[in-house]
Amino acid sequence: MRILFLGDVVGRAGRSAVADTLPRLREEWRLDFVVVNGENASGGMGLTGDHAKALLASGADVLTLGDHAFDQKDMQQFIESEPRVIRPLNYAKEAPGRGHGVFQDGRGRKVLVCQVLGQVFMKRCFDDPFSAVDAVLRAHPPGGAVQAALVDVHCEATSEKMAMGHFCAGRASMVVGTHTHVPTADAQILSGGTAFQSDAGMCGDYDSVIGMDKTEPMRRFIGGMARGRFQPALGDVTLSGLYVETDDKTGKALRVEMVRQGGRLAQAGP
Repeated sequence: MRILFLGDVVGRAGRSAVADTLPRLREEWRLDFVVVNGENASGGMGLTGDHAKALLASGADVLTLGDHAFDQKDMQQFIESEPRVIRPLNYAKEAPGRGHGVFQDGRGRKVLVCQVLGQVFMKRCFDDPFSAVDAVLRAHPPGGAVQAALVDVHCEATSEKMAMGHFCAGRASMVVGTHTHVPTADAQILSGGTAFQSDAGMCGDYDSVIGMDKTEPMRRFIGGMARGRFQPALGDVTLSGLYVETDDKTGKALRVEMVRQGGRLAQAGP
C-alpha cells in the first residue's frame, strides 16, 4: 500500500496548496491512502467544518487534529458527524469525536489511523499517550485486523516522539510526528518494520516563524510585548510529509521517503 502523510496544514495558503497539489500527487504517485494533519488549517488555530470538508474533497482520506482540536467551536459538533476527522486519543474523556478509526482504501484494504498528544513541554497535561496507543494497537494488529496502521504523535519534544516510535516498533506500519512544523531529517524504518519520522513538518510558508507571518512573533521575541494576533504567512507553500510503502500481508513498511513539494525547501519525494 502506498500511503502519504502530510504535516500540519497552516492557514489559507496551506489549504490552497493542498487543494492544488494533492490531486496530482495522488495520481502521479499512485497513492492508495492519504492522511493530513489539519489542526492549524483555519487561521492557524484549529479546523472548521467547512475547511475540513475542503481538505477531504482535495484528496485526503482522513484528517488528524492535535492540541488545537477544538479551537474552532463548530468542530465540536462537526467531528461527531464526520468519522474521517480524528482527534487525539488521550484528550479529555468527555471530548467529542474519536481518537482512532479503521478506514478502507479504494481496494477495500483496512487502515488504522490514530493520534496521541505528548506530555513533555505541552501547555496542558494530557493522559498517558503510551497506554492510550498501546490499547488501540493491541486491538488492531497490522497484517491481522488491518493491512496498515498509522500513528500521528503530536508532540513538542523530539525525545518523546522517538520514544513513541520505538514503543510502536513492529506494531504499527508508520509513526510520524507533528506539531513543531519543522521537518526532521530522520526518516527511517525502525526494527520490526515501522516507518518513522520525528516530525513531518508543515504544509505552509517556510519564509515565516513556524508558518506565521514573521512580524508579531519577532516582536514578542525581541521586545517581549504582544501587539497583535499571530497571522498565517501567505507566501509560497511547501507541502511536507512522509511517504511510506507497506506490505499488505504483514503491515510492515518496505520503503520510506521524506516529502517536500513546492515552496522554498529542497524538493523531495518518492
